[in-house]
Amino acid sequence: MGLLEPQHILLIVIALLLFFGGKKIPELMRGLGKGMKEFKDAQNGETAAPTNTTTNTTAPGTEEKPRV
Repeated sequence: MGLLEPQHILLIVIALLLFFGGKKIPELMRGLGKGMKEFKDAQNGETAAPTNTTTNTTAPGTEEKPRV
């Protein structure tokens, strides 16, 4: 007798559908996949590029002087 037989998997799927509903399941799986990917990337030492970068609109060395 295995840990997860087909009857057990079917029962788990039915329970998930009843608990979360059909519309919420894809969102949960997408979040799970994204979390697993981030975990694997962190294990491999890879870092994602920062998403919130600020850009400087003035050229270097040409800072605006405050007007008096």
